[in-house]
Amino acid sequence: MKKAVIFAVMGLALASCTQTEKTTGGGAVIGALAGGAITGNVRGAAVGGLIGGATGYLIGRASEPGYCYYRDQYGQRYTARCR
Repeated sequence: MKKAVIFAVMGLALASCTQTEKTTGGGAVIGALAGGAITGNVRGAAVGGLIGGATGYLIGRASEPGYCYYRDQYGQRYTARCR
């Protein structure tokens, strides 16, 4: 049963449309697998999935076409529409 759930989630991640959706799904799958393997329980897998999904979302949004990295006057890095 666990393998079926993993393959279903992986299939949904690959069937996503935008780069953001793909990296969010992929990050969630990788995070859940890592969290489950490290802790050996479902709670660790859930936390890993949440962290991986959030990280994947941020990476996906930053890599969307039309967005560039900038630094403000304080050295903070941010993304915005390319000029």
